[in-house]
Amino acid sequence: MSQTKDMTIGNPSKLILAFGMPLLAGNLLQQLYNMVDTIVVGRGVGVDALAAVGATGSINFLVLGFIMGMAQGVSILAAQFFGSKDYQRLRKSITMNIYISIVVCGLMTVLSLLFTKDVLLLMGTPETIMNDAVSYIQIIFLFMSVSYAYNFLSGILRAVGDSKNPVIAMVIACIINVVLDVVLVMYVHMGVAGAAYATVIAQAFSALYCLWSYLKIKELRIEKEDWELDLPLLKKSFFLSVPVAIMNSITAVGVMVLQAGVNSFGTQHIAAYSAGSKIMVLLETVGSTFGYACATFVGQNLGAGKTKRILKGVNEIAFVMGVFHIVFGIVLYFCTRTFLGWMIGSSEVEVIELGVQYMRIMYIFLFVLALLWVYRCSLQAMGDTVLPMVSGIMEFFSRIIFTMTLPGLIGFDGIAFSEVSAWCAACTVLIPAFYYRVKKAKEYKL
Repeated sequence: MSQTKDMTIGNPSKLILAFGMPLLAGNLLQQLYNMVDTIVVGRGVGVDALAAVGATGSINFLVLGFIMGMAQGVSILAAQFFGSKDYQRLRKSITMNIYISIVVCGLMTVLSLLFTKDVLLLMGTPETIMNDAVSYIQIIFLFMSVSYAYNFLSGILRAVGDSKNPVIAMVIACIINVVLDVVLVMYVHMGVAGAAYATVIAQAFSALYCLWSYLKIKELRIEKEDWELDLPLLKKSFFLSVPVAIMNSITAVGVMVLQAGVNSFGTQHIAAYSAGSKIMVLLETVGSTFGYACATFVGQNLGAGKTKRILKGVNEIAFVMGVFHIVFGIVLYFCTRTFLGWMIGSSEVEVIELGVQYMRIMYIFLFVLALLWVYRCSLQAMGDTVLPMVSGIMEFFSRIIFTMTLPGLIGFDGIAFSEVSAWCAACTVLIPAFYYRVKKAKEYKL
């Protein structure tokens, strides 16, 4: 098991940081190649096309977030079984989740293709960008199994302590995506469809690399008997995953309402929000990456019965992430205009200024988002996916209430404040819930 990592021994914070750094590199690359879509579409096709791609962000999160949530059960159980050295049940949990995945992926593909345009209309997507928006997102949805396969396999690799091969997969995907983006959009003139196909093809190569890496770990190689139906384990995987999927979907619906609020301002505001959101996703990657690193650490140590290590490791990482994001937010506050100019083009002055207006509010609360990821992922890794779902419900209602009120009172700034209010609401549930759950950890049985 040369690529795996036992996180039940050694200094907790050093282990989490060392494990998370390669993941961070890979996830940043993933977000960078998503930003390439924005840059190529914005500069190569135009602001309307950029707005079209941006207008699909929340519906993309709704559908793909749901199926990614359904894959969460496998990484939670894989980390726990790896920590307890129960490799037979580890393999069994993977096959049971494959059964779940086939059904979920097939159903969601059909439903998403049928109702994409209806949802975009419901969100108030402007008619001028509707065709491009539908074209882009339906290609992504048609091949959602590709994205699912990558996330499923990379989740297993991370759970057993392999943070390097998912990064290599992302490097491969990034290179392929950048090349195909330029070729299909700039030279073949496929417009937003070209950007969508570039993303899908790149993800396919990253999934294949993760599969190759998975097959090299002999303890994970599935045998014939591992495919035999284990109803208790299937049920456990399903009920671990469903709350995560629901949480992702509820959060996505809140983001869709937020997007509808943005849409009411017009195309320039949509383009500014789209570009700003791309930067925001890039920044969020730091918090989410170390949240997932914490999840591997927590899951393995829960499996090994080392609850004091869980508390120590999460406390240390929460402190490091909080301080880092406060400092990082201050630095970025003064650089936003430059970043947006690179993405949109310096001639789009009004769009850039709207983006600056949105992003500077987000930076102030960046540390809250980092804490949200650390505590949410840690709770999920302990087998508690219900309270994180409750936090998602809190996010939903906060976004809805403030999106319906603040923009009318303070204009476009209300969109940013509606978003950060959701982060704060989620943390009021997640932080106390984690410390309560640690006290009860000895009652959890694999």
